Amino acid sequence: MSDSSTLKALGRHLFSPILAGATLRERMLACLGALIAIALTGMVCGYFFGQGPHLPLIVAPMGASAVLLFAVPASPLAQPWSIIGGNTISAMMGILAAHFIHEPIIAIGVGVSLAIGAMSFTRCLHPPGGAAALTAVLGGPAVASWGLLFPFVPVALNSCILVALGIVFHKLGRRNYPHVAVPAPVNTHQTIDPPSVTRIGFREEDVDAALAKFEETFDIDRGDLSRLLRQVEVEAAVRSHGTVSCADIMSRDVIAVGENATAEEARALLLKHNIRTLPVKDGSGRLIGTVGLRELMQAEQVAGHIVTAATAPPDAPAVSLLPVLTDGRTHAVVIVDPTGHVVGLISQTDLLSATAHMLPERTARIAA
Repeated sequence: MSDSSTLKALGRHLFSPILAGATLRERMLACLGALIAIALTGMVCGYFFGQGPHLPLIVAPMGASAVLLFAVPASPLAQPWSIIGGNTISAMMGILAAHFIHEPIIAIGVGVSLAIGAMSFTRCLHPPGGAAALTAVLGGPAVASWGLLFPFVPVALNSCILVALGIVFHKLGRRNYPHVAVPAPVNTHQTIDPPSVTRIGFREEDVDAALAKFEETFDIDRGDLSRLLRQVEVEAAVRSHGTVSCADIMSRDVIAVGENATAEEARALLLKHNIRTLPVKDGSGRLIGTVGLRELMQAEQVAGHIVTAATAPPDAPAVSLLPVLTDGRTHAVVIVDPTGHVVGLISQTDLLSATAHMLPERTARIAA
């Protein structure tokens, strides 16, 4: 291997992200968020309480909390209760350890140990909490002067301000924080059958069994893990059958209705053409949404009963529509061009027929 190739390989190794899904943009946003939040947290506390030996401007564990809050905001360890509760409870454990144990070497170990136990039982595990416990044990005169109030001022106060700033920062950046894992699929028909997407492939009990065999704790919400694995299945299907696009299988003679149509006109079209989803267009022919018999049941006009449409571009892989068309709610995906005009529609039947044709092709390739 040449020297240049070796250097390139070394560079990729050194600068490749250690966290799954991390990008340069995400890391830069994390740096900016931490800069703003830590500075403002210190500024707010300094403004209201002043700066002096009686009260630290900001406690050191906030730096570690900022790393989690801005670098891995989807982590269960970085959620608001984890940050506020974890730091506060851990600081209290450190105060108690220092009060009852006068040997520092023993007190620091007991403080951190109690912090881990307390955070685990209160469902607010937060790694910087260990540092908060140590700070409470070894903090010196500033901590001693505040006694049992130290976990609340400044620890809880710092944590609350940091979390509030984090929420605002992530909202401005259109990021999901506090992070809420997507709930597991449910049967929308309210029967005891499992939802269709879980009848083939892995099930939730398979995820539990795999986690039990690893005998390790992973820094990811269990719901997020299941969602990730299901998306991996979709990506594998797209890779195998990605040559078939939406344009290849879509219906092009799309039955649609204008936004000013009456509900009676829309119902007549749905029944005449035996379809369940009716696209609604504006005056220029752009898609507004869709209606079905459910939306039009008690309606007089289409306007006011239009729901958001599931859409896709013509060049998208047809298999990528599987999660949408098997969610138990969506019966068709409207295919739109870059200007928002309707160019086609793919129903569950269209995708099922296309998938049936793909299977023999896949089997033939494997056999060859």
